[in-house]
Amino acid sequence: MFSSKKQDWETPDDLFKDLNSEFNFSWDLAARKDNTKANNFISPETNSLTVDWSKLEGNLFLNPPYGRELSKWIKKAYESSLERQGNIVLLIPSRTDTSYWHNYIFGKAEIRFLRGRIKFENNGIAGDAAPFPSAIVIYNNDERWKSFK
Repeated sequence: MFSSKKQDWETPDDLFKDLNSEFNFSWDLAARKDNTKANNFISPETNSLTVDWSKLEGNLFLNPPYGRELSKWIKKAYESSLERQGNIVLLIPSRTDTSYWHNYIFGKAEIRFLRGRIKFENNGIAGDAAPFPSAIVIYNNDERWKSFK
């Protein structure tokens, strides 16, 4: 049930549209040409973990691979948020007992827990509900978070 065999959980269009209406994303940091949600994206071939996100303009969206390297993505998002203007918005599993939640999210970002289990998409078609709860994590330069960083 909590296996990391499936890593590419495609963001539901409705959820992205709601977030995009608020944040107007310039970049999708972990996408493929067939599933990107923003005009600009970083593909697996480019390896987003090697890209300097602080140099990217505008607000950034990230629905990272949910495998064993998820903590690397969250750490990079947190560290990049310290070096840039604009928001980095993540859609991630709500596994609040993990070290990366304690090290890089709690007290360092705005957290929006999603009610129920979201239905991720596969080629634009909604599938079954995810086997885990999800959250939206928002890193920004808002004054209320600066004292925690």
